[in-house]
Amino acid sequence: MESLNTIERQQEIVRLTQTQGKVSVAELAQRFSVSEVTIRSDLATLDSKRLVVRSRGGAMVNDDLSRELSLKEKRQKHSDLKQKLGRAVAALIADDERIILDSGTTTEEVAACLSEHKNLIVMTNGLNIASELAGFEKVEVMMTGGLLRKKSMSFYGAQAEQALRHFQFDKVVLGVDGFDLRTGLSTHFEAEATLNRLMCEVAREIIVVTDSSKFERRGFHLICAANQVHTLVTDAGIPAGTVEELTRMGVHVQIIS
Repeated sequence: MESLNTIERQQEIVRLTQTQGKVSVAELAQRFSVSEVTIRSDLATLDSKRLVVRSRGGAMVNDDLSRELSLKEKRQKHSDLKQKLGRAVAALIADDERIILDSGTTTEEVAACLSEHKNLIVMTNGLNIASELAGFEKVEVMMTGGLLRKKSMSFYGAQAEQALRHFQFDKVVLGVDGFDLRTGLSTHFEAEATLNRLMCEVAREIIVVTDSSKFERRGFHLICAANQVHTLVTDAGIPAGTVEELTRMGVHVQIIS
């Protein structure tokens, strides 16, 4: 294999681990033509980011954190909590606003709570979210279009990105796979991260809604820095130090009870 820099090599290690389930130090050293000491250092770094799990002589896939859940599985996790989060975020959205709702099950709960809003324009890349909003008389629904990712019922790609570039929005509501103070917001799917970054660029205000299990987790693809978020809505399980640091950054943290 041609020579890769450290970041490229580590990305390839994660890919191999997810594909094979397990990799060995010796195998990786030979594959990348580097020393076993270098590979052990790579694995230690990736383990600290919770992208792989160190094992004797190598590393294993981190099933709990690296495996992306299907939409059906995500709906079943923390469902009561997601409903509460959805209500809290909907209360932050005013009549007559133009907003983006990112795909996901928590943002679907936000959508479900917008039935009483008036003169809203909502752009979404989530097929499930558009379906939820379709019955609301005073909510105008726009879809990004693009390629449909069936696992998450979300659209992505150049067409979706181009659709966003023609508009300006008051707010974007994002769900995330990982929220880390140092590395920022992240997700598992590269094309989704690209689209999310653009959503943040075309909106005046960024609202992140997530349950506390996503904190101190790092997906592989970054969306934006933590200090770019205007409002975070989460539950009381968020680490106390995280609240303090986000507040210092100027992020408004709203904790539901």
